[in-house]
Amino acid sequence: MAEFVSLEVEAGVGTIRLDRPPVNALNNQVQAELAEVGRAASTRDDVRAVVLYGGEKTFAGGADIKEMASRSYAEMTDFGADLSASLQLLAEIPKPTVAAVTGYALGGGLELALTADHRVAADNVKLGQPEIQLGIIPGAGGTQRLPRLIGPSKAKDLIYTGRVVKSEEARRLGIVDQVVAADDVYATAHQWAAQFANGPAVALRAAKAAIDGGLDVDLRNGLNQETHLFTGLWATEDQQNGMRSFLENGPGHAEFEGR
Repeated sequence: MAEFVSLEVEAGVGTIRLDRPPVNALNNQVQAELAEVGRAASTRDDVRAVVLYGGEKTFAGGADIKEMASRSYAEMTDFGADLSASLQLLAEIPKPTVAAVTGYALGGGLELALTADHRVAADNVKLGQPEIQLGIIPGAGGTQRLPRLIGPSKAKDLIYTGRVVKSEEARRLGIVDQVVAADDVYATAHQWAAQFANGPAVALRAAKAAIDGGLDVDLRNGLNQETHLFTGLWATEDQQNGMRSFLENGPGHAEFEGR
């Protein structure tokens, strides 16, 4: 039974919840539990979309610096690899994912939010990659996911300076997709996820694989991957049901089984 990270499922939406007061700092145990819960969210058939949530007060304040400062180089080699692998596992959940960001998402906390497909932030939230102020750099995806999301120049500004940005600047930069009142963050994120709870799960998985996989290859190989995933959907019941419903009733009336 995980102590700091849980997976709660309701009506097809799984909420991965961090609960390590006071700021959900990411230590060894948290990263291990994130990996465990991420695997469960990936494989459980009753989870069709995922919300990443740190609670009403804060999403995640970053790595546990007190724990990290005392580690040797050899120890950090293992921890850094494990943390990166845990967040990569969350990024590869083959279902739509959304981060519900409250309070702070700093350092590893922002890197955790960057693993999601969509980000909803509170209007009083603060985000950043302040690692440079500690004499280090982001080590769990910040130097890779952030420039892919907002472009290298803007990412370099944030990473070089370590400055913290507020919600509206984060939205303008493209770090977050929606800004809402703090009390509405989880409900808004859950609503975004819930629209996929009865959707064509195999097609959604293929769409995510095509987009994310295409970012890592050249256009020709990305197009080849898209074709493979596109044509493979003709082996699914959802494709048959979706096209039959379209021909008989028009768009928007199909009922999908996720097979």
